[in-house]
Amino acid sequence: MAPRKCVADARWIRRLLSGPRRQMELLLCILYLVTTVSGQIRYSIPEEMKKGSVIGNVAQDLGLDVKRLRSGRARIVTRGTNQYTELKTDKGLLVVNDRIDREQLCGDVTPCSFSFEVILENPIELHRIIVEVLDINDHAPIFANKDEALIFEISESAAVGVRFPLQSAEDEDVGQNALQNYILSPNDHFILNQHANPDGSKYVEMVLQKPLDREQRPRLSLKLIAVDGGTPQRSGTVNIEINVLDANDNEPIFNQSEYKAAVMENAVKGTSIITVNATDADIGSNGLITYSLSKKRGSAAQIFNIDDKTGTLYLSGQLDYEKDRKYEVRVEAKDQGGLTGTSKIIFDVIDVNDNAPIINIMSFSSPLSEDSLPGTTIAVLNIQDADSDRNGQITCSINGKMPFKLENSLTNYYNLISDQYFDRESVPEYNITITATDLGMPPLSTSTKLHLRISDINDNAPLFDKNIYSAYVSENNSPGISIFAVTARDADWNQNARISYLLEDTQISGSPVSTYVSLNSETGVISSVRSFDYEQIKQLDLVVRAQDGGSPPLSSNVSVRILIQDQNDNAPQVLYPVQTGGSVLAEMVPRSADVGYLVTKVVAVDVDSGQNAWLSYKVHKATDRALFEVGLHNGEIRTVRQVTDKDAVKQRLSVLVEDNGQPSRSATVIVNVAVADSFPEVLSEFTDFSMHDKEYNDKLTFYLVLALAVVSFLFITCLLLIISVKVYRWRQSRVLYHSNLPVIPYYPPRYSDTLGTGTLQHVYNYEVCRTTDSRKGDMKNMQAMSQSLVSVDGADADTPHVTKQMSGNFSQMSTLVSEIFYHSFYICVV
Repeated sequence: MAPRKCVADARWIRRLLSGPRRQMELLLCILYLVTTVSGQIRYSIPEEMKKGSVIGNVAQDLGLDVKRLRSGRARIVTRGTNQYTELKTDKGLLVVNDRIDREQLCGDVTPCSFSFEVILENPIELHRIIVEVLDINDHAPIFANKDEALIFEISESAAVGVRFPLQSAEDEDVGQNALQNYILSPNDHFILNQHANPDGSKYVEMVLQKPLDREQRPRLSLKLIAVDGGTPQRSGTVNIEINVLDANDNEPIFNQSEYKAAVMENAVKGTSIITVNATDADIGSNGLITYSLSKKRGSAAQIFNIDDKTGTLYLSGQLDYEKDRKYEVRVEAKDQGGLTGTSKIIFDVIDVNDNAPIINIMSFSSPLSEDSLPGTTIAVLNIQDADSDRNGQITCSINGKMPFKLENSLTNYYNLISDQYFDRESVPEYNITITATDLGMPPLSTSTKLHLRISDINDNAPLFDKNIYSAYVSENNSPGISIFAVTARDADWNQNARISYLLEDTQISGSPVSTYVSLNSETGVISSVRSFDYEQIKQLDLVVRAQDGGSPPLSSNVSVRILIQDQNDNAPQVLYPVQTGGSVLAEMVPRSADVGYLVTKVVAVDVDSGQNAWLSYKVHKATDRALFEVGLHNGEIRTVRQVTDKDAVKQRLSVLVEDNGQPSRSATVIVNVAVADSFPEVLSEFTDFSMHDKEYNDKLTFYLVLALAVVSFLFITCLLLIISVKVYRWRQSRVLYHSNLPVIPYYPPRYSDTLGTGTLQHVYNYEVCRTTDSRKGDMKNMQAMSQSLVSVDGADADTPHVTKQMSGNFSQMSTLVSEIFYHSFYICVV
């Protein structure tokens, strides 16, 4: 960027410099000069500018957009307590914030400037701005004792050319505006000689150019005027009173025109520094010398003191190398006659390591995201030491083994940057101690602590304790009961660790899983939606997803297997013998049966599982308990003793089938047993047993009239019964085939024992013919069949009939029906 400047040709400049007012206008015209070199900007402004005056356009000079200043939260960082400038981030302008007094800021140091830094964030940028303060003529030369006259006592014998040092005036301005000249009021005896010090300042002497005559003028009153070179010009005046004495014509003379001394800045008050010496050629009172320090404004008057008798200088104040590195004082030797000799003493202050480094945190980013890359700037530190040379040289370090390092950016600025990747789950925060140590002897150090917190990102998915969970629930449960709770953990923090539980949409037996169970999204509790039936479904396989609240969310799945536990909620079911409502079924046992004769076998099943399906059999009621017994586990009914003639033909057993559940459930089956050797005997016994005895009518005539109709009805009934039996058996076989019941072998009443232990190896079918009043009838032996069951129907007491259930072919059944019809017709004729 090219520096901005006020442009004027030489002729215009000469015209401006033609008068004091023009010079002032030129000074106000030159507002500033901008120079940008290596990240620095330099402005030049006159002092005493009004608050709010524009110094320069920082945004333009730095090549920054005004939006960048606002988004980067641009701010000014100063070293001292005074902030002379202010940055207007909305316009990018640097303006005056406080009164700038060059003399207060720099004293007599030229050029005078102050600097500060402009810091921006996101990303962090640092720029240094130097503002040079130009002097204006706002101070007039001032004498130390302007209200008191300078009194001189001069002997009339003073030779022409004798010099009398006068008090110097001080002007706080510098350059052209500083003290330029002294003027002595017109007189006949004295003129002024002006001299320049090595530092550029001036001191003046009053020189006697014409001998004094006390008799003519014993007292002289003069004025000394000090003027500067500013526009408008300013001046200061002090009165000089001269008393003419007699006959002291020798002044004290120092043995050196300039003295030099060095003093440590930590020297205590009262320390002797140097002794000066002056001599006077006069004798008597005119040769007695007293020493004094010239009155001078500034800090030297309060720091040094001299013994007026010996000329030894002592330290009377506190030295500070960081404020003043060199002092210059003027010492005077004055005799009793009023003659004075002067000399100069220069004090060099030697620095000691009395200032520890100062650490200022310019910027600090906390918390820091755990996904920050190595090399990320975390903090900007400004470290300064007011000492000089090695005492002011600083080394900066981080205490302990930390994943950080320090890099030097600008002078006295350090960047704290990351040196590796972070993991909040391992280390959530860091306490960083930064120590700055100087190279003095002994070294001084300062430490500061930074508490850096690592902010979380969603980099950990929820994890379950197991890969698969198993839970148990009893069947017939109440809907809504809690079954199991899954728990997942997330190593992240806050929202990233907030876990929600979701039930994956799967199918169980063709139905959505949500129709069986529900899942609490916050607690992970799995609850039943309905009551379970172990006989329908034995287990549920679910998939639960745990998802955190991060962005994007992370999740993990786990399998949950819910096993349905069986309860004893089903009673045993008797498969054989089949209980019918309209017939009396009976098993025949010959009277010659031995002990252990197999009568029949009760077959039952229980759809429950485990011990709930273990069945036991026992006789509940019996006509003769001493004749039959039931196998506890197999349900076989066997004779206990030898059958005798005394045993009743008709035996009735009530068998109780009970499972092993808690509480147990049971079923009862009635087994009718006929103890007889002949079939007619069985029929006569069971005819009296018919349930339809109440319909018997003693009026035989009425039955004879109805006989023909009954015969026809019996014929049709037999046909329908045969067809019904076939359909019934067909439907029973289909039901057993399609059911989920366990397959249990079906044993007929007269089954063939493969081991040869049964007593009845074959089944026989019989044909019976009898009259209404006969107790016995003939029996015709027919071919052996695979299965038979005696059934006596009591539809009419006088007309008993026999129904034979068989599994033979239809022709055999037709033959049986024909015979029944023949015998029935014979009975009716009789």
